[in-house]
Amino acid sequence: MDTDERNARANVVAAARDLDAQGLNRGTSGNVSVRFRDGLLITPSGLPTARMRPEDIVPLAFDGTHPAGLKPSSEWRFHRDILAARPEMGAVVHAHPIHSTAFALCGREIPAVHYMIAAFGGPNVRCAPYAPYGTAELSELALVALKDRNVCLLANHGMIAAGESLEKALWLAVELETLCWQYAVALQVGAPNILSDHEINSTVERFRGYGLNAADKG
Repeated sequence: MDTDERNARANVVAAARDLDAQGLNRGTSGNVSVRFRDGLLITPSGLPTARMRPEDIVPLAFDGTHPAGLKPSSEWRFHRDILAARPEMGAVVHAHPIHSTAFALCGREIPAVHYMIAAFGGPNVRCAPYAPYGTAELSELALVALKDRNVCLLANHGMIAAGESLEKALWLAVELETLCWQYAVALQVGAPNILSDHEINSTVERFRGYGLNAADKG
């Protein structure tokens, strides 16, 4: 294993631990991948992040093959398919945070209740219909929900965030959970005001090229 690969593996471990540290994930349910050379590196199946080491990260080819003795996350398929279908994306994060997953359990999309939804590429966050975890059907539904977007919900399951880098994908995951939390609270207060598609599309244009410094906009 060369230095570049070891560093990439270490970054995947750090990202997986960051999901736990930020409260987006618990136990072994989340998973992280990053594009690497002719394939991707992905977290292993069933291993808590506290015990995860760079050596545990699984190299996965785009044909789905991987070294013997290593078991990739059960959700490897949609990680692979997203990175294959979206060449602009460099990393994928999947987790089951409380508020995002609550809306996913209800099969509800997130409307434009805050201008920060523009960071996700459009005036809503779609919720893909339910399909069993780890299946080709789930992967296909996720790709549809991610069309022109970088995040989506998965019905009765959780959320996905894809970014140009691991750092960006993690940032998007945090922003999505924050927006879902805000929306959940607003629904208890009353009927949230929904911003127009025109307003959000205008904000999407203003966000282009911002990268992570979008987090500093206030």
